[in-house]
Amino acid sequence: MDNKIIPTYDVIILGSGPAGLQASIHAARKKAKVLVLGRPESSSLYKAHIENYCCVTGVKTGEELLSTGIQQAKSFGAEFLPEDVVAVTSLQGNGYEVAVESGKAYSGYALIVSTGVKRQGLGLKKEKEFIGKGVSYCVDCDANFYRDAVVAVVGDGSAAAHGAVTLSKVARKVTLITKDLKVSPELKSDLEKRNVIMAINSKIKELKGTDNLEAVVLSDDTELSLDGLFIEKGAKGAMELTAVLGVILDPEKFTYIVTDKDQATNIAGIYAAGDICGTPWQMAKAVGEGCIAGLSASSYALKRRRLEETPSKID
Repeated sequence: MDNKIIPTYDVIILGSGPAGLQASIHAARKKAKVLVLGRPESSSLYKAHIENYCCVTGVKTGEELLSTGIQQAKSFGAEFLPEDVVAVTSLQGNGYEVAVESGKAYSGYALIVSTGVKRQGLGLKKEKEFIGKGVSYCVDCDANFYRDAVVAVVGDGSAAAHGAVTLSKVARKVTLITKDLKVSPELKSDLEKRNVIMAINSKIKELKGTDNLEAVVLSDDTELSLDGLFIEKGAKGAMELTAVLGVILDPEKFTYIVTDKDQATNIAGIYAAGDICGTPWQMAKAVGEGCIAGLSASSYALKRRRLEETPSKID
């Protein structure tokens, strides 16, 4: 007899944001044994405010939505462990083992990677404190909260320039703070047409405010009073966990995980959903992909478990 490990779980989900929660709900409803790893407060949704999600009226806090999602998933049998994953290894064709920060390890037939992406911040004092209180990392998500406001965007690429143009349609005054803007002539023309103020060869050295962001100080000591600051420097994906298993990333920037219509990666039993699969960084996209990933992964895992429980039927 061999010493093959029989996984404890059918599906292990890395990440407890909207994609991971929706995946856990669908997988658990299919009677798969589901474990969700990760801290909800690490989700980019946690400190966000949502008003553009179908069938949800008014402005909802991300914390509120995540809490509701967790309770839903638990009601269907999903288990939660608020620990970060430190390593993932293959069980030689019989699932995957996931090690967490406490030193424990858990095994499952299928994995769903929904860890989101790490926003590239400025690394300044008070930056984290002001998230959701004047500091945002997503123009598409939060622009509408700054109607007739004074805002700034910081960044050197097309994400920052596009963000400034978008904000100029709702905000009263928009400043683009850039050290070395590298965008197309057409986009530069759009910035001029939209009367975006350009702070060229500048960077932010200080964030000021008490409970909310009130101003930023530039490298030349100029102080800008602001209602909001959008940091649009792109995003860095947490790919280290799956790259070692051979999961394919996008060929241009090697930033996002590539999936098919079933949210499956190129590695059998590994699925991905949400921001980790690329833009747009929207809750609606994450939930939709989480739904598909949950259904796909649970179907795969339950089939694998049935085969293990009836070995005589395996050719």
